[in-house]
Amino acid sequence: MADTPRALRIMLVDDHATVRHGLKLMIDAEPDMAVIAEAGDGASAVHLAGESKPDVIVMDISMPGMNGLAATQAIRKADARAVIVTLTRHGDAAYLQELLRAGVSGYVLKRSAPTELLQAIRAAAAGGQYIDSTLVPRITAGLMKGDRGGSKRPSGGLTDREADVLRLIASGYSNKEIAVRLTLSVKTVEAHKANAMRKLDLSGRIDIVKYAVLQGWLDPA
Repeated sequence: MADTPRALRIMLVDDHATVRHGLKLMIDAEPDMAVIAEAGDGASAVHLAGESKPDVIVMDISMPGMNGLAATQAIRKADARAVIVTLTRHGDAAYLQELLRAGVSGYVLKRSAPTELLQAIRAAAAGGQYIDSTLVPRITAGLMKGDRGGSKRPSGGLTDREADVLRLIASGYSNKEIAVRLTLSVKTVEAHKANAMRKLDLSGRIDIVKYAVLQGWLDPA
């Protein structure tokens, strides 16, 4: 009998105890996740991260004393392999850019559906990146302005179906929604996505959006 995969060890960082409690209940209800540590401020988060070595840290930005950005920078400086997902009410591009520069693997808004955070945790733990789906159009718009006139990246030998799947992912569709639109199974969509990302050496949704912009897939009609 195969061994049961170890649950992802999650650390929560938020200065509101009620928020941490709600997140803990949600995360602990998932069979592949468990909250193993909690911190109410950035300084405590830095100490606990080194002590508990979680698989993923879910980090708020706005906290008294050392804020989430400073804590993220300190944790990543101490351990470049630390995996951090930002959970915040701030949807401003400036916050997103600063946190991505600091090395976070995910950026999720508190007002979004709970599934966004769970997807971000799983994607980050797997070595990928995840940006809240509501922010994708804003990222796309920014990339369109910044990348106009640049050379397009080689297609990498994508099949038509692989290109279709990447185009829809970049537009914010989930695997299940793509499966319905293309009349495919979810597993087939996942296979096309994996093959396309391997061919193009893409590591996550951010890279997919950048690629789509460079190909002109997301240009407004």
